[in-house]
Amino acid sequence: MPQKMRKGSMEFWPHRRAKAQMPRVRTWPRSAEPGFLGSVAFKAGMTHIMMVDDSASPAKGTEISRAVTVLEMPKVYIYGIRFYDTKYLYTQPSSEAYDAALAKKVGINKANTDLSKIKADTSKYVDVSALAFLDASNLGFGNKRVMRFELGIGGKDVNDKLAFAEKFFGKEIKINDVLGVGDYVDTISISKGKGWAGVIKRFGVARNVRKATGKIRHLGVLGPWHPAKVMFTVPHSGHMGYNYRTELNKRVLKIGTDKDAAAVNAKGGFINYGLVKNDFIILDGSIPGPAKRLVRIRKSIRNKSQRKEPQISYISTATQQGA
Repeated sequence: MPQKMRKGSMEFWPHRRAKAQMPRVRTWPRSAEPGFLGSVAFKAGMTHIMMVDDSASPAKGTEISRAVTVLEMPKVYIYGIRFYDTKYLYTQPSSEAYDAALAKKVGINKANTDLSKIKADTSKYVDVSALAFLDASNLGFGNKRVMRFELGIGGKDVNDKLAFAEKFFGKEIKINDVLGVGDYVDTISISKGKGWAGVIKRFGVARNVRKATGKIRHLGVLGPWHPAKVMFTVPHSGHMGYNYRTELNKRVLKIGTDKDAAAVNAKGGFINYGLVKNDFIILDGSIPGPAKRLVRIRKSIRNKSQRKEPQISYISTATQQGA
């Protein structure tokens, strides 16, 4: 009888818990077109839609059902611009300019708020990014914490990126300033935390025969005599979940404003979240993490598909309270 596949992918190792609720974006896509390369959102929940299949599958041209995720957008403000230069063989932050009014909201009281002085000589800089913070007080689940993060900016060169960043310096940005319907994005979030788990739930090992080992939900053997040590690949019990996970190529199926929120709200609200009251987006498929989880959205870094605006005919608003 063939053995089943080993669970607990070694691709993600070690299985350590995330350090912060704000996931890190380690790489931004390269884009010659000026624009923000990402944003943030909060996961409201999942539903399903009916749309015309525009892929290359045998169902092309017919109406199909797709499971989708609804994300609510908080208010996002650009409070600063960060400049990078190259020292010691790698790129690192060099200078920052802040909007005085918005910088105080995130606890920054530095005197360097004059952007004109930095703009005088941009030849020594190699990259520019935007410093932003989110204000989730307009959402319905009581999150009043201001959270800072960094946004990549697209452009041909530093001057091109800086010219775009200045347009939104000290202002609020909307999701329409970042994405369009039909775009592909990557989502970076933290998966559900499931606490301490044994080897059967965590790695899917087989149950032992109690009469032979005296144990059932336990590992059979820790390894061979040689090498005379316990290898790191041997399944052990430990914490499960609450890990950083990046999922690629999620299609943006719909972007809506607060006036359109009634069209996606489930009757009685989403489980553990409530009602969507602000701008939102609908992504194809599922996203790691529970409701109310912060999700960072990045323009797709590996997508090769062409942008197509989907034809959606129905969005389910059936109650989820009995689910």
